[in-house]
Order: sequence, then structure tokens, then C-alpha cells
Amino acid sequence: MPYSISPVSIFLPMLVIIALTFVAFVRMAAGRGKAVKGGHDPAYYRAQIGTPEPEATVVGVRHWGNLFELPIIFYAACLTAYVLDAVNSWVLGFAWAYVVARLVQSAVHITYNNPAHRGMAFVLGVLCMLAMWITLAAAIFNRL
Repeated sequence: MPYSISPVSIFLPMLVIIALTFVAFVRMAAGRGKAVKGGHDPAYYRAQIGTPEPEATVVGVRHWGNLFELPIIFYAACLTAYVLDAVNSWVLGFAWAYVVARLVQSAVHITYNNPAHRGMAFVLGVLCMLAMWITLAAAIFNRL
């Protein structure tokens, strides 16, 4: 009996990135709270005018913002795969590979923040997204 992949399984990697986004939000908010308690002017947060945030806080803000860049096309790819009933081992494999690359990128970003290491994870994630979208493009053209 051949193994069948449930189309709903494409939502599992999405849930991981969504969870990461919420974790990044909490981390960013906690960092900003810590900065204000440490003496940073709370008025800065009205329009980001004045003394810049401390570096650790800026990293948290950038990390949060990054999760609304490339992950957007990841969500679109997952939803496209589901709608087209194109969830197969390749699509699911590329989705999970993207998740792993994004988790590594995030871990580097919020710990020792080496741009070269973070960049390698980012490039791997971009390649996973490209491969996923090429696979989905083939599925789209097969249905025309």
C-alpha cells in the first residue's frame, strides 16, 4: 500500500513559522520593556524619533520584521500547494527544509548574530523557497 501524504500536512511547517513569529514578538516586546526600565526614553516609541534603541533591542525588532519578509511567500506557497492539491513529498520536503533554515537563521540572529552564518541560513531558505515555487509552478502549468 503506497504512502499517501495528507494535504493538511503542509500546515505543520506553517505552524512552526507562526510560532516562531509569536516568540519573536514576545522577545521584541520584552527587549523594549527592558530598555525602557533601563532608562531608554519611552517617548521614542511614539514615532522612533530621538535616541536610538540599544543594539540588543534593535536586533529583536529586526528579527520580528524579518519574519514578515520571505516567510510571506512561504505562507503563499503552502496555501497554493494546499489549494491545488499539490502537497507531495517534494513540496513538503522543501517546506520543512525552509523551516529548518529559518530556525537556524533566527537562532543565529538572536544569539551571537554572525552575519556570515545568518546569511548562509538565509540563502539556504531562499533556495528552498525557489525550489518549492518551481515545483508548484510545474503543478500550476500541469493544470492549465
